[in-house]
Amino acid sequence: MDMSALQPRAELLQVADAVAREKTIDREEVLIAMEQAIQKAARSKYGLEHDIRAEIDRSNGEIRIRRFREVVESVDNEPVQMLLAEAQARNPEAEVGDFIVDPLPPIDFGRIAAQTAKQVIVQRVREAERDRQYREYKDRAGEIINGLVKRVEFGNVTVDLGRAEAILRRDELLPREVFKVGDRVRAYIADVRREPRGPQIFLSRTHPQFMAKLFAQEVPEVYDGIIEIKAVARDPGSRAKIGVISYDSSIDPVGACVGMRGSRVQAVVGELQGEKIDIIPWSDNPATFVVNALAPAEVAKVVLDEESHRIEVIVPDDQLSLAIGRRGQNVRLASQLTGWAIDIMTEAEESERRQEEFRTRSARFIEALDVDDVIAHLLVTEGFTKVEEVAFIDIEELAGIEGFDEDVATELQNRARTFLEARDTRFDEERRQLGVGEDVATLPHMTPGFMVALGRKGVKSLDDVADLASDELIEIVGKDELSEDDANELIMAARAHWFEDAEANG
Repeated sequence: MDMSALQPRAELLQVADAVAREKTIDREEVLIAMEQAIQKAARSKYGLEHDIRAEIDRSNGEIRIRRFREVVESVDNEPVQMLLAEAQARNPEAEVGDFIVDPLPPIDFGRIAAQTAKQVIVQRVREAERDRQYREYKDRAGEIINGLVKRVEFGNVTVDLGRAEAILRRDELLPREVFKVGDRVRAYIADVRREPRGPQIFLSRTHPQFMAKLFAQEVPEVYDGIIEIKAVARDPGSRAKIGVISYDSSIDPVGACVGMRGSRVQAVVGELQGEKIDIIPWSDNPATFVVNALAPAEVAKVVLDEESHRIEVIVPDDQLSLAIGRRGQNVRLASQLTGWAIDIMTEAEESERRQEEFRTRSARFIEALDVDDVIAHLLVTEGFTKVEEVAFIDIEELAGIEGFDEDVATELQNRARTFLEARDTRFDEERRQLGVGEDVATLPHMTPGFMVALGRKGVKSLDDVADLASDELIEIVGKDELSEDDANELIMAARAHWFEDAEANG
């Protein structure tokens, strides 16, 4: 644009129209940029201290340059202010706060002024273009988009989307995937961010939702919402698992996603460079969903620990390698898909572990209660794991065990309580020798045994306990002795005096 030729004429509007079309921005944005450029040049000529404004007539392109001065009772800044008396001499109706406007003659743009004006226009148009791009793409995050490869630098791909450029970083490409300039690329809009250098559109071909969106394009039932992809787990370029559910009982979600002779799933596999996809029926029952997710491995039994959000899976001995998968891939993807930590063991390993637990618990009761193997085995078989459970269970429930009567139950309970009292006495003495404070005993869920375990690790005061994380506390006292919720409650109680002190000092 030749700024030296800027004169009041309709050509100015034609230039604005052309720039607006080329940059796909609003014509008004271009005209505002031109006004700012003319205004800057005029202030350079007449003085930066003046309030000079430029306006382009939207109908004929005429440029008006005017100086504004505010009407005041006392002048502090003469270039932009005028006394009320002087203003009323020019306009009897002038009041304080009004502006006196003086038209200025058109300016003749010199080379430097024209260059400056051009820079202002280019900058403003660029900002308007960036705003347009951000507005257009910020709500499209989560969509699939097609583009052409414009540049490839250090493995990072710049994609021309037609009205904007996007970045497909090297770590968002599939393994061994190579693009050349001019290649067509389909990717997922992972994020759109406003940055100083303009809006940045970040694409991904490894994002789990890229696969979900591809299925939505290939499977009409997914697109229509009849089938929902509830979860996706990917090892990009290698293998993936998706959990699907149908809201129409007459439609099989797995079969619909696979398609006739595998046509639908193969279309997705082809786009993802041969990534193998397991399509799994989703279930709101965690155990069922985990069993489905570990397919093709067969599962014999599952044990859920909802508190720690872990699930123990027992498989036949010949299914272990299949359940775990190559380099742990199958169990890792199943864990990502379900959101549960999965521990896998064989039936033989589980049997051995149970036998070891049985022996350990039986030995505990034999020693603590001074009973024979038969009674100890009965207690373990009935689900007792600790002496405390025998000591404080309802006597009738204990007497109801086959082979026990009320006399046996009473004797067992007395022995259990005697053992606990003697043990706690020993613990209390050791706790004193270790220097664990009396106030630690007041914490919820705290026991004499816990205090000894803490003292042996150098944790002796409320502040020492308060400094612990829940996993550290559980590791010290034993993971089978204290739940995570109870550990958090205990630690927060130890920290209570911190907040009380802060309030007192505040």
